Amino acid sequence: MAQQETTSIRNVGIVAHGGAGKTSLVEAMLFNTGMTDRLGKVDDGTSNMDFEPEEIKRRITISSSLHHCPWKDHSLHLVDTPGYSNFLHDTRNCLRVLGGGVLIVSAISGVKAQTQKIWQWAREYEVPLIAFVNKLDRERADCLRAVDDMEKMLGCRGVLVNMPLGQDGDFRGIIDLVNMRARLFQFDEKGTYREEDIPAEYLAEAQRLRALLLEAVADADDSLMEKYLENEDLSREDILQGLREGTLTGVFTPVLCGSATANIGVRQLLDYIVHCLPSPVDKGVQIGTRPASDEMVERQPDPQAPFSAMVFKTINDPFSGKLTLFRIYSGTLKSDSSVYNATREQDERVGQLYVLEGKKQVPIAEAKAGDIVAVAKMKHTATGDTLCSSTDPVRFDSILQLKPVISFALKACSKADEDKIHTGLQRLMEEDPTLQISRDEQTHEMILSGMGQVHIEVAVERLKRKYGVEVELQAPKVPYRETIRGKARLQNKYKKQSGGRGQYGDVWIELEPLAAGGGYEFVDNIVGGVIPRQYIPAVSKGIQEAMAKGTLGGYPVVDVKVTLFDGSHHSVDSSEMAFKIAGSMAFKKGMEQARPVLLEPIMQMEVIVPDDCIGDVIGDINSRRGRVLGVEPQAGSQAVIVQVPMAEVLRYAPELRSMTSDRGLFTMEFSHYEEVPSHLTAKVLAERNAGD
Repeated sequence: MAQQETTSIRNVGIVAHGGAGKTSLVEAMLFNTGMTDRLGKVDDGTSNMDFEPEEIKRRITISSSLHHCPWKDHSLHLVDTPGYSNFLHDTRNCLRVLGGGVLIVSAISGVKAQTQKIWQWAREYEVPLIAFVNKLDRERADCLRAVDDMEKMLGCRGVLVNMPLGQDGDFRGIIDLVNMRARLFQFDEKGTYREEDIPAEYLAEAQRLRALLLEAVADADDSLMEKYLENEDLSREDILQGLREGTLTGVFTPVLCGSATANIGVRQLLDYIVHCLPSPVDKGVQIGTRPASDEMVERQPDPQAPFSAMVFKTINDPFSGKLTLFRIYSGTLKSDSSVYNATREQDERVGQLYVLEGKKQVPIAEAKAGDIVAVAKMKHTATGDTLCSSTDPVRFDSILQLKPVISFALKACSKADEDKIHTGLQRLMEEDPTLQISRDEQTHEMILSGMGQVHIEVAVERLKRKYGVEVELQAPKVPYRETIRGKARLQNKYKKQSGGRGQYGDVWIELEPLAAGGGYEFVDNIVGGVIPRQYIPAVSKGIQEAMAKGTLGGYPVVDVKVTLFDGSHHSVDSSEMAFKIAGSMAFKKGMEQARPVLLEPIMQMEVIVPDDCIGDVIGDINSRRGRVLGVEPQAGSQAVIVQVPMAEVLRYAPELRSMTSDRGLFTMEFSHYEEVPSHLTAKVLAERNAGD
């Protein structure tokens, strides 16, 4: 890859909801720029960007992939991102380091909830976008409806730069609204077209849309507004200037149209990527801090500045090892050199530098500000870390990872798999920080958490393919707990004589409930030495051991206060063990007398759904014993804040997807414990006994 000036670099993410045609568009870009000699197809498995077996099998992008291409003396670093909700965390990580993006909007399905989330992240990271209305060669395609959808769902001002020449089965090409010329395509997948005058039947609509274009570019630039208001004709250069200004400032979003799979409108899109989206220099300085201090540090996008970079992705391969991908913000980095990891406070050795071309790694000698490169086998570095010069260190804000929304219990298929499972999962978590592994101390299950059921299933498939570890997925057990609602006052005497020294411990205790979250409280009210001081901790220890398994279903007991107020001892036969057993037995008897109840975990959820699905979703939440805490309107959707028992939402992700036609998103985290309704307690305990 030839070295490019930083001003001529464009770091571009291709973003949209799943199935909008992101990968097909990247394939068309690579073909048009001469990087590939044929148009790769997702459906027949010849895509350069979707090369993982799991992606080929499902025909979706699961993990972001990178490529690059030249266009009109510029260098484009292209990042093909996932669009399905289970994998959007990868898209978010990529947006953190990108300069601009192309937002694909399907001319058939319009904007979906995933697109809304991506749009919000792009705004959060100040990533300018241009839009491409795709699939105009399909039946029921409607370009203006898609633009209207953008405005309603995203709250953005979409401004058409070209318009379709026919659509809904009659699509023949595009009309350039800047130059007011028609381009009729041959549909030969090579992007061949002839240019001619706009057909008479489309001229009025073209003039109407051009007037809207001129109004928008005038709004973006004061000097153009003066010309526009004085009825001066805006030149082609004026319009292009206004389009760039409007894109960079977010006043509006330029919209192009075409078909990625038919290779129509792609070259025009490449022109506007170069013209409207920012270079690293346009993006300006990156702000960070000195490690271990709050001192602000600026990094200029200059190859001569001190080196700094952000790691946004990690790829683990069992054969070639770990590959670390990062965007260089400043300075120059050469192969076989050293850098400083300011996040981990560790020196790192940099071996061979690579640029990625899909699954292919191409070695390069050096990389400069603006470049996106990869290095193999870095020991300490992980996604979100800052790499920099050791003599002038800086640390950028790390990438905040999304919280998992669904969990499954893992069961190893064999003893050999059990031994290797932790190593394999640790490697997967290096690649994907949203995967989390934990062991439930109560149920003793290994729990794998992720962003959705497909996310977990893909992780399990990769675990088998990459590391030879086979596991079964099971619904996790709900970590119920027990507590008491009443009081109990009782004695328990433990006395055992079997020849020689015996065992003797006698305790009087009182049990009473604590407020939720109170845990365990032990009160020593012994007076007069009826129980010697050295035995009292043993009573508490015995009680705590008994609390590990309650009397209802063997679940841990919480929120109980135990007062030891009387007892007796034997000068020879008493011991710590005797009083420990006496305390344990007393607690178990007391639990049975103090109205024991079952507690279940309650989850707090934010469910984002389209306006037309709000009734169905709230009704479904109510049927799951959920409580709606509030509804917050958003652009084209509603955020429903609810609390629901964990037992009711173990498999909520696929069910929400079905209810909302894959337009719903949700986050979930533990909130608190509540008492299980009495009519359900018997059912839970019966299932527990059946499982045992």
